[in-house]
Amino acid sequence: MGFLRPDFLLFICLFVLFASVIALNRITQTHKVYLAFHFVMMLWPLGQFAVRTTDFPVYQLFYLNLSFVALSLLGPGWLIFVLFLTQRSHLLKSWRLGAYLAPALVCMASVVWNPDHAFLKPVAGLYDQREYGALFWLLTLLQFAYFSFALIIMFQAIRTVRSANERKQLATTLVGMFVLTVFAAIDLMVNVLLANWLPTIPGLMSLGILLSDICFVVAIYRYGMFDILSMAQRDLFHHLAMGIVVVDENAKVLEVNRSAAPFVRLSKGDAFEMEKFLAPLQTKGEVNEFLFQYRHHPGERMQTEISLGEGAGRHVSIQISPVLDHFKQAIGRVITFHDVTELRKLVDEMNRKNEALHERNLELIAIQEELFRVNQKLEQMAVTDGLTGCYNRRFLMHQLEHEVMLNARHRIPFSIFLFDIDFFKQINDRYGHVIGDEVIRATTDAVRSELRRTDIFARYGGEEFTVYLPHTSRQQAEVLADRIMRAVADNVVHAGGDRVSITISMGIVSEEDDYLRIDNAKEYLRDLFSRADAALYVAKNEGRNRIVYA
Repeated sequence: MGFLRPDFLLFICLFVLFASVIALNRITQTHKVYLAFHFVMMLWPLGQFAVRTTDFPVYQLFYLNLSFVALSLLGPGWLIFVLFLTQRSHLLKSWRLGAYLAPALVCMASVVWNPDHAFLKPVAGLYDQREYGALFWLLTLLQFAYFSFALIIMFQAIRTVRSANERKQLATTLVGMFVLTVFAAIDLMVNVLLANWLPTIPGLMSLGILLSDICFVVAIYRYGMFDILSMAQRDLFHHLAMGIVVVDENAKVLEVNRSAAPFVRLSKGDAFEMEKFLAPLQTKGEVNEFLFQYRHHPGERMQTEISLGEGAGRHVSIQISPVLDHFKQAIGRVITFHDVTELRKLVDEMNRKNEALHERNLELIAIQEELFRVNQKLEQMAVTDGLTGCYNRRFLMHQLEHEVMLNARHRIPFSIFLFDIDFFKQINDRYGHVIGDEVIRATTDAVRSELRRTDIFARYGGEEFTVYLPHTSRQQAEVLADRIMRAVADNVVHAGGDRVSITISMGIVSEEDDYLRIDNAKEYLRDLFSRADAALYVAKNEGRNRIVYA
């Protein structure tokens, strides 16, 4: 009846699962990692069962060491399995793999060595009843640390995957991890910490291992969890239309697909000699240089083209890519053969057509450049005033419709100047339109010299102009307006023997309301310019050459 002990029955169940995974699944890299992990899990119930089948302390200690060595490997094995499962196996570089295994190896050494019974010691000379020391608790804490780290990786993976099927795979595996962690904690609590007060319940840890492994097997069969990509890659390798030959550093063929048969007659284990292969063939380019690179630079990519058959035969492109190890040393090569006959014909045809189109393209480019210059000129004419170079009123209002809504939304202050040239009609009547135009140009040049890059300066109509000043408060607008008034007043236009002095009258409106709300931009702008225009007329009625704020 000893064979009906829980640990032995659970070991048998784990063995059946182990055998079924091997028998019913295609073994891939991730399967190999899983099976190694599964084998480690099987050792725990086996050792726990075996320790009760003998009364010899030496054998009992051996079986216990077997169980706890397996337990030491359980944490790093789970972590490595999770990294493969979540497609992060690239993190398992040699130094990092050593860092993952180092704590577990230390625990294994402490299990086997058991200095001064610091890990466990027998009760009454037998190990079927035992007491645990400080090294046991160190091993326990380390295993929970491994499990916690693996759980964190799983949670991160579940949050990042997009496929519902992948999410179910990971969730099922995560359930298995939780089950094992919970049963391990219960086993530790009941059979170790509270062993003096509660009856021993054998097989708790083994049952947790079995249930978690069932979760993994369910994920394998229900969701097809392991290395679907690797399986697809293997199938693609043999069904690609491109011929592929994989050789090692000694040019020995490691793998060749069916599509390579029309180009080379090779089997696994044959030697592929590039010199003999290219000798009877016609090649495009420098074959000697290609062979030199092939012989002396195995770590570089290279390509050449060959012709099979006489005259208009088949054109084949040969590409060679190195296979590098972690130290960037070439350990093999992937040689691909791609039939480019149709591509070569298309290229030749395209070259002929390109020659015919080249002249037409030059003509079209010249026409395009001329149209571009004309369009630039038309665009400039559409938004600017021809006499002054300022923006026109249409462009100004179009810009302001967007700007004022933006200012209101973000509570940005702004100001607007509206000014005209004092006594301009008298200047026109006395000196003529030519001098009048010169007065307008001189005035706009003086104003423009005081403005910032972000300000918009526009001709509003006749001798009337406006300036939009973004990010400008009333106080800042006052300073800038004074500078503009002085710059214009300092400007003089010569009309024959006379010196024509120029002054302007200006109306200013500033918006600084933090709670400005605009429902209709056009209506708001009409009201804004009406206020600025009213201020301008006040300035003119009060004697001109002055600033009035709305």
